[in-house]
Amino acid sequence: MSSYLVAVNGSDAGKKIYLTGEKYVMGRHPECDIVVDAGAVSRHHAQITRKNQDLLIEDLGSRNGTFVNDSAIHSLQKLKDGDLIRVCDVTFTFHLDQPFAPPSARNLAQREGGGAYGTIMVDDDSAPSTIMSQLEVSSQSGGVSLQASAEVKLAAMLEITKNLGGVIAPEDVFPQVLESLFKIFLQADRSFIILQDEKGRLTPRWTKTRRPGDENIRISRTVINHVIEKKQAILSADAAADSRFEMSQSITDFQIRSIMCAPLIDSEGKAFGALQIDTLDQRKRFQQEDLEVLMSVATQAAISIDNAQLHQRAMKQQEIERDLKLASQVQIGFLPKGKPAAAGYDFFDYYRAANSVGGDYYDYIPLPNNRMAILLGDVVGHGIAASLLMAKLSADARYTLASIEDPAEAFSTLNNTFSESIPDDQFVTLVLNILDFQAHELTVLNAGHMAPMLRRNDGQVEDVGEAEISLPLGVFPDLEYEKVTVPIAVGERIILFTDGINEAMDADGQQFGIPRVRERAQQEFPTVAQLGQAVVQDVREFMGSQFDDMCLVCYERLE
Repeated sequence: MSSYLVAVNGSDAGKKIYLTGEKYVMGRHPECDIVVDAGAVSRHHAQITRKNQDLLIEDLGSRNGTFVNDSAIHSLQKLKDGDLIRVCDVTFTFHLDQPFAPPSARNLAQREGGGAYGTIMVDDDSAPSTIMSQLEVSSQSGGVSLQASAEVKLAAMLEITKNLGGVIAPEDVFPQVLESLFKIFLQADRSFIILQDEKGRLTPRWTKTRRPGDENIRISRTVINHVIEKKQAILSADAAADSRFEMSQSITDFQIRSIMCAPLIDSEGKAFGALQIDTLDQRKRFQQEDLEVLMSVATQAAISIDNAQLHQRAMKQQEIERDLKLASQVQIGFLPKGKPAAAGYDFFDYYRAANSVGGDYYDYIPLPNNRMAILLGDVVGHGIAASLLMAKLSADARYTLASIEDPAEAFSTLNNTFSESIPDDQFVTLVLNILDFQAHELTVLNAGHMAPMLRRNDGQVEDVGEAEISLPLGVFPDLEYEKVTVPIAVGERIILFTDGINEAMDADGQQFGIPRVRERAQQEFPTVAQLGQAVVQDVREFMGSQFDDMCLVCYERLE
């Protein structure tokens, strides 16, 4: 027994959606379990989850809300038989205890997209035997030599070409292909499309039955695997009596008399799925020329499905790129808009993410008593996850330094915040510089980062606070960080950088290294900006293409 939804209106009106799994996300995004194709629907709109024997629905923060029996839901709500679920203008009815064909102990039920709800993949045992007829597809060209009459093949190709004209979404291609098959093969009772993913898993994507009440279909994994692996279209004129399928539960249960199955082959000659039809009528078995026509149809269908999937992946990639572009703009908003206008000091900074967004961080935070906090940090990893943690660091650092005057206490509080709120496998290295513009002193606290380099006027470079470096933020709570304070004379410079600088690699896997940074720091440059630009240029020339996020901050006392 299984609960199910029925689409009352919309493009899938009348479709039954069986709820046999643990969770179903409803929304406009093509990867949702239940795709609701309407413009006002959020990408991830609502979710149905199973708890014991009950099914609960909740809204996922959608723009326009989710309604049960015309009442907006604001928390988990148990579904009852006959409930009306409304997602924008699309309505579903919820039903309990609909008879459903459960898999046996040797069966594997897989939920599939589109119209294949209620389809079960069956691991059939089968004895080696001779298939009644088969056609082998060329792995190089994807073509097949057919002997069916030209008129029959032409009619079939015209039919499917007409149905597939202008269709680019996979979920639209699948039903059109099966609709074409039913018009070409009038004796067909059922048909389905099954695809194989990159890991070799078979997933039914769409099914069609001649009889409205025949909704549950069992598919022989043995037949599908044979067709895909051998790239052979097969025909069994009497499947129930065929020794190859004598142990096939799917064929026995449904008294299938004749089946045809053809591989779907992409432009590179790789089989990525199969197209199968069967008939229950013993008087209307499929013949050899039917198999040849099916192969022609499968070739055209494969082209359309392959193109539709490529288009879908391109659209997803465009959506990801749009999201990343927006994320990059948001992240840049957390970074300083420009260099500090501090009398008597000059600043240079450089920031580049390895991806659209990154985990490196720097900031200038004005403090009371004519002081400024200069922070530079590195979140473990890079990409979206690192950028989210970087955003948290930016907000927490500003709040903590604004509310706690003592920098050592503020640093410990910041560490406790991260220890309590980030996963165990994440951490942040962070160096804090407190620059006193009146006393011309630099106070350094360091949580697992490279020590700041201080270039003295005699050309010597010191690693400020190297002995006081402690663990990164988020590793252990209740740590006490030691601070060290040094004077800064006119003309002296400080260099801060993330490991994207010193760990940049060349084509041979050699790292740029801290000594190269130190060598540049020792040299005379007219301005601190020229020093920073020289370091960046050295790294670019060394590594060729960027591997990690990179951040560099340099500043100098002018007077």
